[in-house]
Amino acid sequence: MAQRRTSRVHGARRRGPAPASVNDPVSISPDNDELTAMVIKACLIARDAVFNVRDFLSTGSRMAFLAIKDCEKELDQIERKIDEQLPNAITRVGEAKARQLLACLKFTIDLERIGDLAYSAAMQLQDRQESLPSLDLRQLTEMATRLCDMLEQVHQGFLERDIVRARAILQSDPEVDRLCHALFRRHLAETSPGKPQDFEILLTAQALERIGDHAKNLAEELYGLVERRSLRHSTRKLSTA
Repeated sequence: MAQRRTSRVHGARRRGPAPASVNDPVSISPDNDELTAMVIKACLIARDAVFNVRDFLSTGSRMAFLAIKDCEKELDQIERKIDEQLPNAITRVGEAKARQLLACLKFTIDLERIGDLAYSAAMQLQDRQESLPSLDLRQLTEMATRLCDMLEQVHQGFLERDIVRARAILQSDPEVDRLCHALFRRHLAETSPGKPQDFEILLTAQALERIGDHAKNLAEELYGLVERRSLRHSTRKLSTA
């Protein structure tokens, strides 16, 4: 486990008044169908998953670990529902709505992978007996904090159809990469014969870095949804616009 604390039980903290759940009632505005509402819910759940990863890193909270696992399951459920409903739904709408439904599908694929990676990051440290070295803990926590902010931007950007938030996500991703690469370089430089390598720390960092990649994908999909053209194959990325 990341940090051994036996003096008290830590609750899994959430950002917002209540945890998001796929089974919660959803308020759908006139221009949002059920699929769009599920994607909005999935954005919140993915954000919650990473928020609880940060909590787990800081406290070793069992409740935070279970919350991450629940988020991963809920994101799987949403992806299955959208896979089941989208083929029929897309045959009954015009081009503009079809673009929105395809964006919902693409969003869900990346959000489901974020749930998997958040759970994987926590699993790497679940059975660790000793506390994380302070510098590793600081770098991993900073990565998780930045990812929480990026996923909040994803949620708000999707709600508001705001490419300014997409730009903020794309500008944050290189810093997540930098933190991950710095951690790897330091561990490789400190490796010596007979010294055990902390592979679980490296795998946790790698999982967090990949969450950043998926958040970047979401920013690019948001841009495509708003501007109706792909950013992924553009020679001029939004982060430098």
